[in-house]
Amino acid sequence: MAGAITLERILALQAAYIRCIDNNALESWPEFFLDPCLYIVTTAENHKNGFEAGIIYADTKGMLIDRIAALRNANVYEKQSYRHILGLPHILRNGGDEAESETPFMVVRIMHDGRNDIFATGLYLDTCRAVGSELKFSKRVVVCDSSRVDTLMALPL
Repeated sequence: MAGAITLERILALQAAYIRCIDNNALESWPEFFLDPCLYIVTTAENHKNGFEAGIIYADTKGMLIDRIAALRNANVYEKQSYRHILGLPHILRNGGDEAESETPFMVVRIMHDGRNDIFATGLYLDTCRAVGSELKFSKRVVVCDSSRVDTLMALPL
């Protein structure tokens, strides 16, 4: 049973993932991924057309760690936080220790002055793998509904 991927386990992974980002515990964010992994943020149009390049592209856990280090130590951006709202995951494929799912999301960005804006909506297209008792992302493609994406995407989605 430790390797079986259930909806309950996917929900728990999703909840922990968004809690990490929304609570600004970003140093823990890369731990949700296997190594190697794939993390892409792209638009629905680019995804539909099969364009692999993304607004954010990382194919190793080290790249995710570097992104957070740069965010904390090098990048200059207006202080902000996120609040994620997720729909229920739909399991597309479930084969033993690996499952594919899609989950609708909405992210509200809260600026340092208190302004709230809907920052992004879209789908998480995930491949999760069971590693012992843990579930991790081997692939997360964040497909944003709008082709208008803020070029200052500081925090991971």
